[in-house]
Amino acid sequence: MKKFSPNAILALKEALTHIYWKKQDLRSFVYHTVENKVFISTIDWDNNKKAESAGILVDRMVDRPDLYENDLLKLFDVTMHFDDFGHLKQWDDADTKIKKAKEAVEALRKHASGYFQLKEEKEKIEARRNVFSNMQKEKESFSNKISVLKDDFMRLVMEQNAQKRGFAFEKFLNSLFMLFDLEPKESFRITGEQIDGAFTFDGNDFLLEAKWQEKPIDLGELYKFGGKIEGKFKLTLGLAVSINGFTADYNESKSSTMKTMLLMDGADLMAVLENRIDLKDMLFRKRRHASDTGDIFFKFRDM
Repeated sequence: MKKFSPNAILALKEALTHIYWKKQDLRSFVYHTVENKVFISTIDWDNNKKAESAGILVDRMVDRPDLYENDLLKLFDVTMHFDDFGHLKQWDDADTKIKKAKEAVEALRKHASGYFQLKEEKEKIEARRNVFSNMQKEKESFSNKISVLKDDFMRLVMEQNAQKRGFAFEKFLNSLFMLFDLEPKESFRITGEQIDGAFTFDGNDFLLEAKWQEKPIDLGELYKFGGKIEGKFKLTLGLAVSINGFTADYNESKSSTMKTMLLMDGADLMAVLENRIDLKDMLFRKRRHASDTGDIFFKFRDM
């Protein structure tokens, strides 16, 4: 603990002497301020003068910071903020007593406030450091997790069995969406339709279409996906992920079916896995671009 200046120690003793007129009232004030109450009873409050008891109290606390550091800080803090002197009005020469008490407390503030300002600033600095440290830990943890997913993806690239790879790709995307807190749902089947997955982004529910095949996805496949989307709740959207992209005619259709989805290819996915863009940021930009231009395939390289 940084030591209080000698002037601050003297000012605390002086303030304690004047804020109460009766010695037992001062004892009660101290008793209800500090946590370590045992040593209070070792001071002879009845026979000592107030100034003597206040001096013994403060000196003992200053001499044993290992025992009384927190209590001394509390005593300083509470006394510095003492502002109700109404109890002194019942005594003779009340105005003088109140004046001395206020002056003593003001002097204490003058000599000790710098310490508390410094202490508060250190606490704020420490809090900021903790926030920064936690942020760094979260970033490191996220980087490790995204790196693991990238490794998983590269293993999928080496998989020769197309059916096995396609199923694993759906699982992989579910893990990716989970990492970005998109509340993913794994593949499911309803009324004869196979849905590769679903997730929620920015208040909208998205259906997922995941394709890993040698050729780009053509317009007919996107129409089929659009039909699945239109059969759901009105606000439902879709994300079609095709590792090898889409045929050039994806943007030629004027059908409203095509305006319910966003497209993502393997290059987009690698940008996310290499931590060059946040998945949520990518989805936001794709959706904003589609809203502004009608183009449902805003590639990362063009962002």
